[in-house]
Amino acid sequence: MSKKNKEVRSPAAPVDALGNKAYTKELKHLHGELVKLQQWVVAKGLKVCIVFEGRDGAGKGGTIKALTERVSPRIFRVVALPAPTEREKSQMYFQRYMQHLPAAGEIVIFDRSWYNRAGVERVMGFCSTEQVEKFLESTPLAERAIVESGIILLKYWLEVSPEEQERRLRDRIDDPRKIWKLSPMDVKSYDRWDDYTQARDDMFAATDTSWAPWFVARSEDKKRVRLNVIRHILDHVPYETLPRDEVKLPKRKVKTRDSSNYPFRFVAEPF
Repeated sequence: MSKKNKEVRSPAAPVDALGNKAYTKELKHLHGELVKLQQWVVAKGLKVCIVFEGRDGAGKGGTIKALTERVSPRIFRVVALPAPTEREKSQMYFQRYMQHLPAAGEIVIFDRSWYNRAGVERVMGFCSTEQVEKFLESTPLAERAIVESGIILLKYWLEVSPEEQERRLRDRIDDPRKIWKLSPMDVKSYDRWDDYTQARDDMFAATDTSWAPWFVARSEDKKRVRLNVIRHILDHVPYETLPRDEVKLPKRKVKTRDSSNYPFRFVAEPF
């Protein structure tokens, strides 16, 4: 791992899981700050792109959900692309991703990104060694162009231990609410831990630059990593609190109507 990589939190691993009460209190505060950030991004026409990468089960989905659950999906857009079509496979590699980059007043969040080529595609044999090498060579140039166009680019790698990853994947097997999160690719890649480690290290060495550095967030504790990443984003996208006009609801006039004869279809109320 490049020495330039920066941890989002202290290197010391947490001893105890963060309690729900403390987590909920801090998340509520951070959600308020994210709303302020959203208003500032829209008012100033900022363009923000946030990339989330990491192994299966590292906590990317939960972190993105915590980041976006109290803001507008029209401003905070989440991009999670499926496998490329045959037409997309024939395009320049970056082409299918570039169309999703933010315009003014937008924050785009990639749930996996162009770094698929350096990770899952490499490890699972979906691309050639030559294609990986060309990707690692060209990505810093592409990201320099992204940054120079005025986009604030933040790249996060969520780091999880093999023991915690296994626990989370087994939990997906046993929980009917989570089974959809366990894809055939997750199962196939499960025993390729060392291959993914090598791919991660090569990716960091080639693409951790001064204009687009990697930030590593330890994700053993899901609650902590969500809070730490949100704080980090707030620290790295400059924003201010915009003044708000006082809002007063006007007096509402309601006419009484007899709707007793209209055949409303009410939802059953078993609870």
